[in-house]
Amino acid sequence: MTPDLRLLILPLPAFALLPFGAFLDKLRFSADDEDYSRQRYCRWQVLGLDEQALVSSSGAVVQVELTPEQVQWRDVDYLVLFGGRNAAETAALAPRYQALLRQAARAGVKLVSVDNAAFLLAACGLLEGHKVVVHWRHEAEFRASFPHLQVLTEQLYCFDGARISCAGGTAAIDLAVELVARASGRARALKGLADMLVDESRDSRHALRSLEAGSGQGRQVQRATALMRHHLAAPLSIEQMAAQLGISRRQLDRQFQAAHGMSAKAWWLEMRLQQVRWRLLNSSHSLAQIADEVGLGDASHLGRSVRRRFGCTALALRRGGFSSTAQPGPDGQA
Repeated sequence: MTPDLRLLILPLPAFALLPFGAFLDKLRFSADDEDYSRQRYCRWQVLGLDEQALVSSSGAVVQVELTPEQVQWRDVDYLVLFGGRNAAETAALAPRYQALLRQAARAGVKLVSVDNAAFLLAACGLLEGHKVVVHWRHEAEFRASFPHLQVLTEQLYCFDGARISCAGGTAAIDLAVELVARASGRARALKGLADMLVDESRDSRHALRSLEAGSGQGRQVQRATALMRHHLAAPLSIEQMAAQLGISRRQLDRQFQAAHGMSAKAWWLEMRLQQVRWRLLNSSHSLAQIADEVGLGDASHLGRSVRRRFGCTALALRRGGFSSTAQPGPDGQA
């Protein structure tokens, strides 16, 4: 029988295993009756530029089943790309992948980007005139890299003609449900969710509860905290961070004061110092190297900051002689 849905799966170097596995397992449940794992209603193969196995960001290896020379594009509906761990490195793959991706587009195959794969499609000029969804951690980076492209915020996935994009993570399950639903109907699309211990499929505009108010933190505080952690060593100012969040610095400080009893700048410093403490206790790196890793300038600045926060020198802290009066920090560390 001819399957309703025909896909090629293209994991990029250092691809994230979570969306890759979640997407394929959802297809597997919908592809057959019962749980026989036959590719009857959905068919897919893993594509690579060559026959060399593909290594995920976690080190797990996936075997390539098909190379570009073997592809019959008339038998493919979707080419699904799973992005690499580093967005800039993924975009830099454009010279290697552009010919393949353009060939697929010319053949009428719909291009699907998951997670950072959108950076590659954009770098190849294949997102022109299309809306795109990327992971919220990388929205600012994508806007800076491709300011002419329209990024949709707070969406799990987006269907825009021949271009489809997904934020990644478990949203890949929701994307797979929607793809199957459009090809085989809703009943088949929802098949297997209970087996995956998933309550229900989510709409593309589903608001993540993990980014909503909780434990005394507002959504903007949680997003700012995530940005702080992501840009620990970067020379990003609180004003720039507030601008990325679409609010003023005064508003951001008010929200941090309500949630943590300190300003956003003070909280970011606390986060950095807790990382310094962890690095001192768990590595042999020099103070200068640690200072560079966490954005605290140089060893002298780090030393002064450590003494003010923990009541002892960095050397004493490394030996475990930190002050017993030190209070827990951003990640619950004392």
